[in-house]
Amino acid sequence: MPDIIGHNYIGGARSAAGTVTLYSHDASSGEALPYPFYQATPGEVDAAAQAAAQAYPTFRNLSAERRAHFLEAIAAQLDALGSDFIELVTRETALPNARILGERGRTSGQLRLFAQVLRRGDFLAARIDRAQPDRQPLPRADIRQYRLGVGPVAVFGASNFPLAFSTAGGDTAAALAAGCPVVFKAHSGHMASAEQVADAIIRAAELTGMPKGVFNMIYGAGVGAALVKHPAIQAVGFTGSLKGGRALCDMAAARPQPIPVFAEMSSINPVLLLPQALALRGERIAAELAASVLLGCGQFCTKPGLVIGVRSPAFSAFTVHLAAQLAEQPPQTMLNAQTLASYHNGVTALLAHPGITHLSGQALQPRQAQPQLLRADASLLIEADPVLQEEVFGPATVLVEVADRYELLQALNGLHGQLTATLIGEPSDLQSHADVLPLLEQKVGRVLFNGYPTGVEVCDAMVHGGPYPATSDARGTSVGSLAIERFLRPVCYQNCPDELLPEALQNANPLGIARLVDGRSSRESL
Repeated sequence: MPDIIGHNYIGGARSAAGTVTLYSHDASSGEALPYPFYQATPGEVDAAAQAAAQAYPTFRNLSAERRAHFLEAIAAQLDALGSDFIELVTRETALPNARILGERGRTSGQLRLFAQVLRRGDFLAARIDRAQPDRQPLPRADIRQYRLGVGPVAVFGASNFPLAFSTAGGDTAAALAAGCPVVFKAHSGHMASAEQVADAIIRAAELTGMPKGVFNMIYGAGVGAALVKHPAIQAVGFTGSLKGGRALCDMAAARPQPIPVFAEMSSINPVLLLPQALALRGERIAAELAASVLLGCGQFCTKPGLVIGVRSPAFSAFTVHLAAQLAEQPPQTMLNAQTLASYHNGVTALLAHPGITHLSGQALQPRQAQPQLLRADASLLIEADPVLQEEVFGPATVLVEVADRYELLQALNGLHGQLTATLIGEPSDLQSHADVLPLLEQKVGRVLFNGYPTGVEVCDAMVHGGPYPATSDARGTSVGSLAIERFLRPVCYQNCPDELLPEALQNANPLGIARLVDGRSSRESL
C-alpha cells in the first residue's frame, strides 16, 4: 500500500497549505491512526473548486465513450486494491471484511453501470422537432434538445458506506458520468480509506487522459460550507443526517445563484404487517425482520425503524417472538464514537416520551450498541408526533399497534416522507388492503412486498429517494442509473446549423443515439 500522506487533492496535485491536522481512528479501540490529514484552508477549497471549473469545459465535451472508459478504469483500479486496503477500511469502520469486499464490488459495479448508461446514450434524452415551414397559421422552427452536465459538483462522503456512498461512490460516479468534475469532501470517519480510493481515481484519470481537476478531494471540519457556497459549484450530493442535509440546502438556497442539493437525510422505513401473513408465518417474519433491523448494526438508511400491525392474537405473538430475537443478540461496535453517541441519544429520547415503552434490549453500554425494541402508542403516529418521525440510526425499532384498518390508514397518513415502505401480506391481505398502496405511493420512493428494505439493488429501475425529509428532492435517486439525471440539465437549439449541433442531435446521428423525432422514437438519421 502506498504511504498515506493526508494531503488534499487539487487539480491533479497534492496540497497541504494549512497547519491544522486531523486524525482518523480505529473504530473498535478508539485509537488514533498514525496518519495526519491536513485540513483544507479557504484558499485550498477555492483552488479545488476552481480546478473543477477549469476541467469542466474539456470534460463535458469528451465523448460518452471516453467518459465510460474513465469510469471503467476507476472500477479496475478499485478492484486491484489489495487485502491491506480492505483491512484499513475495516479498521476505520469496524465493518467486517466480507461486508467491505461486497461493498467494493458494489462500488465498482456502479461505475460500470454508468459506463453502460453512457454507451446507451439514453441519458441524453435527445428530442427533435423538425421544422414545418408550411404549417398554418405560423411555421414551426427546427427545435432540438438534449441534456448536458450542470458543471462542477460537490460530493460529501457518507459515514456508513465508506466505499459505495463515498469517494468513488454513487454520487461521484453519476456526476462524472454526466460530464461534471467533482470536488469531494472526505468523511472524517474514514479519511485513510478515502485517500486510497482517491489515489485509484487519479491513477484512472491519468491512464485515460482526463483533464487535471476532474476529481479533487479536501479534508476538514467546516470546509463543506465554503465548498457549497463557492460560485463554481453547480450542484451538491449528500448522504447523512437531516440536520446536516438541511443546513446544506439552506446554504445553497441563500447563494446569489442558488443551486440544487440532492440530499438523502432521514427515513424510518415503516413495515406494515398484515393480519393473514402474521397468522400464517408470524414467527418467521419476526426472525426475518430482526435480521434486517440488526444488519450492519442497524447502520443502513433503509433499516426498518417502525413496525405497524393491527391488533390481534397473531400480532401479540409476533411481538413476543421479535422481542426474544432482539434480546438474544450481542452488542455490536458502531462506525465511530460519534455514531454510538447519536444512537444512545436517540434511544434515550424515545424512552423519555410518555407514549413509548421499552419491550426488549439490554442497558445501553458506553462502547457498543445494544439492540432495542420499543412500543409506541398509535396516537403518536396518527398525530404526527415528531418523536416517531426522527430516524434513530442503529439497531433499534419501534412497534405500533393499531386498533383496526381505519386506524391503520390514519397512522399512515401521519407519516412523513420515507425512502421505503414494506407490505408483508398474503394475497388476501393485499387485496383487502388495496387502498394502502396509493397512500404509500405518496409517502415513499420504494414500496416492497414481502421483502425487507435493507439491501438496495444497483440497477436501472431502482429508486433510492423519497419525499422530504427522506431526501431534499423526491424527483431523484442516489442509487441506480437514474441518479445521473440529478446532474444534467436540458439545452434547446433552435434553427441551429447542423454542423454546430451536438452529435446526438445532428441529422446523420453518427452515434446511433435513440431519439424522439417528431414524437416518434428513432435511431435513424434524418
